[in-house]
Amino acid sequence: MISAAPPDRIRSIAIIGGGTAGWMTAAACARKLPDGSCSITLVESPEIGTVGVGEATIPPIRLFNQALGIDESEFMRATQGTFKLGIEFHDWARIGHRYMHPFGIPGVRADAPVHQRWLQLRGEPDAGNFEDYFLNFVIARRDHMAHPSLQSGGIWNQYAYAYHFDAGLYAAFLRRYAEARGVARIDGKVVDVELRGADGFVDAVKLEDGRRIEADLFIDCSGFRGLLIEGALHSGYDDWTHWLPCDRAVAMPCASAGALTPYTRSTARAAGWQWRIPLQHRTGNGYVYCSRHVGDDEAAATLAGNLDGAPLGQPRVLKFVTGRRRKFWSRNVIAIGLSAGFLEPLESTSIHLIQKSITHLFNLFPDRRFSPVLIEEFNRLALGEYDHIRDFVVLHYKANTRDDAPLWRYCRDMAIPDSLAWRLEHFRGTGRVLRYAADLFAAPNWLAVLLGQEVWPAGSDPLVARHDRARLRRELADIRATLQGFATNMPAHQDFIARHCAAAGAGSH
Repeated sequence: MISAAPPDRIRSIAIIGGGTAGWMTAAACARKLPDGSCSITLVESPEIGTVGVGEATIPPIRLFNQALGIDESEFMRATQGTFKLGIEFHDWARIGHRYMHPFGIPGVRADAPVHQRWLQLRGEPDAGNFEDYFLNFVIARRDHMAHPSLQSGGIWNQYAYAYHFDAGLYAAFLRRYAEARGVARIDGKVVDVELRGADGFVDAVKLEDGRRIEADLFIDCSGFRGLLIEGALHSGYDDWTHWLPCDRAVAMPCASAGALTPYTRSTARAAGWQWRIPLQHRTGNGYVYCSRHVGDDEAAATLAGNLDGAPLGQPRVLKFVTGRRRKFWSRNVIAIGLSAGFLEPLESTSIHLIQKSITHLFNLFPDRRFSPVLIEEFNRLALGEYDHIRDFVVLHYKANTRDDAPLWRYCRDMAIPDSLAWRLEHFRGTGRVLRYAADLFAAPNWLAVLLGQEVWPAGSDPLVARHDRARLRRELADIRATLQGFATNMPAHQDFIARHCAAAGAGSH
């Protein structure tokens, strides 16, 4: 006997806005609701541009693509993608200094933490830098790449990778995926949001040509404007520019030059920082800056003067206010992507935050009664994740010893969130990293940045301090030798791409 459909089930979803957030959401809805019992509509207008500069990701993006059943090589070809093993930081701690935040776990076994051992020998000639104990770093500094099979174990458990890709091409790829699975796209510009008088829920959006789009559930992917979550429902916004003072970015692609590096590069400038993201067909570049310390024209000139290759377009300036909405889910509207908040792309978290909101949506999927318990839990999880990522990004600015520019002096001396201050106090005193349930970044991530930017703890693990120093030297030497030997015979990153996932027409390097 076939049971009747629940009377309160969600029958229709309207996604307002396209771009990466809109089409990731649409693709996930198509995958999770495949039986046609719920209509899925995406509304976007070509008149409204998307930001589309977020071209770097972190390892969990692989889980999203796998959940959609996407073939990795097909995805890489379609998006002009390259692989990413970490982020290299130049001039952040001080001028002339560099370090890498590699993905993965340091050492050769997850059950043998390395950093406390390394801290005992820090400064000795053979101890090296902390990054030397990450397999990802050892591979990345050779511009190599390797791809573990799903059955791999052992040292591969210390390894992780993500992608660089063209965000516009990724959105187009997911659009094809979603439309092939029944998502309807409407070309139109939203000019009004109609609310129900009884409860203030969104009843419909009205388009410029007079059409009305009704739905049970609305997903706001309208970008910084937040047409529904803020424009109609007034959820409020927490401004974080006192901790993250950069408020603009200028982006400009350039021709590829040199080897295809398997990492993002972030170079601190006088009034912010510059990103470099290698793709198969071009290099993505941008300068994130504070408009109080540099004008748009000067920022564009600084970016243009620090490109690897010939510019492939005019500089494009984006304005933003770092922070987040006070609610991501209000009534029957869920904000996903830039409509929910913005954290500058220093640690490549923008696309991940889209992914996490989609995950929470399906873990807490509502019916038409929209239980306040579901809404409260979604907001608790999503807001907490933004707050913890904020602290991690703020750490990069706070942990500098530069004295060459007002921005860096301000950041070095500024008050920071209490949650970050407590983490720093704990680490400086003990060499240990606190971890909370809502953390995206685990202890190895925090250690890579803390030790990379020369935040040295006064204390260390007293159990490790009991070890014989000669034994510690042998242990660390064995780790370094194992990693070096493992990485030696791996193919070059660009050769790996050429063999497995080269896009048609991608430039040679």
